[in-house]
Amino acid sequence: MRAVWITACVLLTAGLVGVLTWAVLLHQRLQVTPPDVQPLDWWEHTIIYQIYPRSFKDSDGDGIGDLKGITSKLQHFVDIGVGAIWMSPIFVSPMVDFGYDVSDFYNIHDEYGTMADFEELVEKAHELGIKVLLDYVPNHASTESEYFTKSVAREPGFENFFVWADPIIDPNNPTNPLVPSNWISQFGGSVWEWNESRQQFYLHQFAIEQADFNFREPAVNQEMMNIMRFWFDKGADGFRVDAIPHLFEANPANHGGVYPDEPLSGNMFLTADQPGYTTQEFTRDQIELYDVVYSWRTFADQYANENNRETIVLLAEAYANVSMTMLYYGDEDSRVGAHFPFNFDFITELSAGSSARDFVYVIKRWLTYMPPGHVANWVFGNHDQKRMPSRFRTDMVDGLNGLNMLLPGVAITYQGEEIGMRDGYVSWEDTVDVAACNQGNPDNYLDYSRDPARTPYHWDNTISAGFSTSPNTWLPVGQDYMEINLQSQLDAPRSHVKVYQLLSALRKEPTLSHGQYHIQALSESTLVLVRHLPTDVVDFGEVTLQAGEALVLRAPPT
Repeated sequence: MRAVWITACVLLTAGLVGVLTWAVLLHQRLQVTPPDVQPLDWWEHTIIYQIYPRSFKDSDGDGIGDLKGITSKLQHFVDIGVGAIWMSPIFVSPMVDFGYDVSDFYNIHDEYGTMADFEELVEKAHELGIKVLLDYVPNHASTESEYFTKSVAREPGFENFFVWADPIIDPNNPTNPLVPSNWISQFGGSVWEWNESRQQFYLHQFAIEQADFNFREPAVNQEMMNIMRFWFDKGADGFRVDAIPHLFEANPANHGGVYPDEPLSGNMFLTADQPGYTTQEFTRDQIELYDVVYSWRTFADQYANENNRETIVLLAEAYANVSMTMLYYGDEDSRVGAHFPFNFDFITELSAGSSARDFVYVIKRWLTYMPPGHVANWVFGNHDQKRMPSRFRTDMVDGLNGLNMLLPGVAITYQGEEIGMRDGYVSWEDTVDVAACNQGNPDNYLDYSRDPARTPYHWDNTISAGFSTSPNTWLPVGQDYMEINLQSQLDAPRSHVKVYQLLSALRKEPTLSHGQYHIQALSESTLVLVRHLPTDVVDFGEVTLQAGEALVLRAPPT
């Protein structure tokens, strides 16, 4: 049987109109034997779909998404070609930060269901060929957790489970405890919170109710691996690991026994209680964290080998400069870390105002810095950022999804991107995000709120967009759900989701899983991405694209 090889070519126009005249893409067919295609591991070229469980599908009419709701919609992932789902935290939590403040890492939050519901979800997902990844939060735990309660009481084995610090003595008032340093929380205000019972400050990089673990305490890292093992035993295929850059802070032992103040950033637009007012050089990206990540990879690999499991993946959430980010893959001593750190460059570096040259530069930078033999990934949105069409333009949905699908490596989709969901409107009265509530007010809360990117999924044009049978949902449904919803797009002859399906099917071709790439800015407003294997050829003449459009070309079989 003769193999079929294709060239996939995407043209994306960032500006108004891009015109390309190209007589022959590859002027000569190469008369060579097609290369051997080595099988890839399950995760190396898959599509990972991020589910925000609270907003995906409500099965019981309480206005909150749940595990049974996710299970009921697993066929959707099969239909659009998804290979793995990643769920934001589903563990027991007081929900100050909607699951990222975990109080019990070993159980399911009651609003989302039961352990039996989770086990059913995993079983049915695996039957459909879909891997299940969990969101893991090792940096901190809820102050309502048993860990924190025991640490406050200085119970043996838990005395140093969290980062505790003595106060600085106020020379004017010895009874007034002063914070150990000027460090600022990611949600605003000091990272230090006084605990009256223990008579010390504890550190919280995020909300006051999210106390940071002390990773210089060996028992902490051991407990993190105990938690991972528990969920591996339950059938989880890996973790997206949250907030890794914050695992360590500067060590007082290296600074005369104190937590050093950070220099001011010089940003005149920030106040003294806002993140970014200081440089954050002592509160994130400390070199010790990589040793922990490498130890987790060793643990996950050993577990998979010992239990005859397929590869268990660890994916690192790491907003850092490119050099520090690449260290998550591994180091020069051949130690390996995460299977990949998330590539947030499309979020942090690009916007609606970016040119084609900006896109090409950002894409090539990741591929240039990535260590040889590793796998790239592409992220266009998540639960912490504005949705893709709202951050770029609504007419760029198909083009951006095209880039995501055709670039080498793993494609990551945040729920709703396949149908072009936009940010929903959430009033100040309906706002629940701790970041907005802590830092905002009725006039500026939208500058901080993550709620608009978390509004419920639009399944159809019925009550609450088919997300719930209740008209009262935990966040209001987006006002455009009658126009933008999955069912209407499935019924339409052409739609975002149908383009997405075609692109995901195309990813199964060996040119996209194994082929080389060429990416180039042809003008200020047009870029071309070519994926090719040695036997490809595409001939075409003049192509005119409207703003935001993408064109995918396939060569005939040889």
